[in-house]
Amino acid sequence: MDDHALTAGTLAGAGSFRCERCGYVLTLAASDALSDCPGCGGRSFARASLFSVGQLGRESTETTPEVASADETSWLGAAREGIGQPGEYLLYEEDGEPIVVPLTREWTRVGRSLAADVRFDDPTVSRRHALFVRQPDGVRALDDRSLNGVFVNGERVEWRMLADGDEIVVGRYRLYFARIPARPGDGGGPRRERITGLSAATG
Repeated sequence: MDDHALTAGTLAGAGSFRCERCGYVLTLAASDALSDCPGCGGRSFARASLFSVGQLGRESTETTPEVASADETSWLGAAREGIGQPGEYLLYEEDGEPIVVPLTREWTRVGRSLAADVRFDDPTVSRRHALFVRQPDGVRALDDRSLNGVFVNGERVEWRMLADGDEIVVGRYRLYFARIPARPGDGGGPRRERITGLSAATG
């Protein structure tokens, strides 16, 4: 390991830091502690040269977060089954607990800010990181001028129309878009409140 290598948990200061395992470049806007690499989970970083970082926040050997494996998303099926109302949702795991967020408004903001609708208090997430825009023709994911980017199915995007099952990476978090069709006898749309956990989702 390089003498100047930094490890996850270090208060590294503002700047860009390259994962020594996969080359992912993590950008911190303030004096936050380095987190594990969102790309590979590595914990060793080197300060990245501003001249070697490309437009997409990567060095010339650009890497993107890998799409989660089937084992990592085994909880999704049960989470989907637990949703009782038709509509469009974001699903993710936090501390091992499935979280289900109904997209009922035109704009849903994701970020580190206290004003975010979906808040992740993590240095890999910008204060204003992503927007989910719900319109008659579907739901779009937009990069809200974030530092570390928004990835849909492993590809960095400025915006993307979402399809059922798409994976969206925001910092070190993986969210999944679900479009639940109406079932016979269903009435109304998704509930407005944020639904936390499978037991609450079935209520």
